[in-house]
Amino acid sequence: MLRVVSWNINGIRSPLQAEEPNHCTTMAMARILDKLDADILCLQETKVTRDALTEPLAIIEGYNSYFSFSRNRSGYSGVATFCKDSTTPLAAEEGLSGLLAPQNGDVGCYGNMDEFSQEELRALDNEGRALLTQHKIRTWDGKEKILTIINVYCPHADPGRPERLTFKMRFYRLLQIRAEALLAAGSHVIILGDLNTAHRPIDHWDAVNLECFEDDPGRKWMDGLLSKLDCQDGSHVGAFIDTYRCFHPKQERAFTCWSTITGARRLNYGSRIDYVLGDRTLVIDTFQDSFLLPEVMGSDHCPVGAVLSVSSVPAKQCPPLCTRFLPEFSGTQLKILHFLVHPKQEPVSKQSVLPLSKQTQGQMRQNKAHVRSIRPRPSQAGSSRGQKKLINYFQPSSSRIQASPNLELPNLCALVTPKIPEDEVMGKGVEGQVKDAEAKDKKEVRTSFWKSVLGGPLPMPLCGGHGEPCVMRTVKKAGPNQGRHFYMCSRPRGPSTDPSSRCNFFLWSRPS
Repeated sequence: MLRVVSWNINGIRSPLQAEEPNHCTTMAMARILDKLDADILCLQETKVTRDALTEPLAIIEGYNSYFSFSRNRSGYSGVATFCKDSTTPLAAEEGLSGLLAPQNGDVGCYGNMDEFSQEELRALDNEGRALLTQHKIRTWDGKEKILTIINVYCPHADPGRPERLTFKMRFYRLLQIRAEALLAAGSHVIILGDLNTAHRPIDHWDAVNLECFEDDPGRKWMDGLLSKLDCQDGSHVGAFIDTYRCFHPKQERAFTCWSTITGARRLNYGSRIDYVLGDRTLVIDTFQDSFLLPEVMGSDHCPVGAVLSVSSVPAKQCPPLCTRFLPEFSGTQLKILHFLVHPKQEPVSKQSVLPLSKQTQGQMRQNKAHVRSIRPRPSQAGSSRGQKKLINYFQPSSSRIQASPNLELPNLCALVTPKIPEDEVMGKGVEGQVKDAEAKDKKEVRTSFWKSVLGGPLPMPLCGGHGEPCVMRTVKKAGPNQGRHFYMCSRPRGPSTDPSSRCNFFLWSRPS
């Protein structure tokens, strides 16, 4: 059996801190891998760049890992794939276009990308949103086949930035071209990760209230990519199947992402935007199950996965993209000296930059002879720089200062502290206590004054629907009320028909 799991972790350090409070990264990452029990684990939104990647995070015993980093922003996007040593891939590649692929060890099969310019392809890959690993698998009847796993973190379409919707759709198009090219070359393909689109109304808790839900460009793209939900249905459109809906076609409230701002996970009001998509032949022949893991915490997403009735044939060695081959982890990182001096260059003391004339060489010999003649020798009498013998440390030093008969001793009376009368000492102590009491009284007066002026924050008002303390929010939308504070129900957002969800209480906060 082959178990693949995908998880948008919303920052690779977030679940690690929850798993290991003492910040032992190696133990925490290994514990997460053991908990998910995946032969191949695909992570999205790692939010780590190469300069911030540490060895305990990237190299885990028993696994080989592969990372794709954002080249545009730090702490943004990024994907990673961890493979058990028993599922070591034949090849690994960063990006979808091939522009980031190494000279050897890449997956290949790019399809026709003439509709994209080089600048557009590089922009789509530079955010670190795709990582491919290619594996050899053996089916139950002993046949060996190639399986390519595409780990993706698709862009989010920000309503306030129309250009991001265009970017998202172009990324979708590039992903589809690459996946279909791999299928045409004879490889099985699994696309898994965060696609950032809830495909059907059953995949979103509030689909009925969303305007033009079915007309969303992302949903239309998925309509063309995917086959019908019923695996046994011969009529289909796309080359891929949504494996979760294949095994659980009518499962409601099966969500993978929840808003952390509204606390929607507590009442399970979210959306299903994380998928395991497989090509039709692979799903029908080898998939045994597809599942969600909503009980796993540590992110605003939950893991998703699938089980295949195949075994993996590991490669003899890891592809060049493996993190253990990075110079900073493999022990071959160059020192700064290599960037200043050519490694094959002879030492400066053994070579001459310019040929010296005979006259210059003669002058140098004369200077050396002169220096040797005037240099003091340790054996000369009266020399204090000669090496001392051991007996010198047991004899009185000749440099000790001799007592002079004319040396005057200080007056002892001047060194004696004059005696202060006892009454005067007691008077000063009482006076100090009085001053301390006065200072304390003044401090208390000031404290009570400021307490009367600054009474502290007012208690939170109670919402009308549940009689519970509200939460304060700030208006962020541009307009006349931007920056103003208001109170609202603290419960998670949900439909109005659910009494356990947020009520419609609203109250402006008084200006300070």
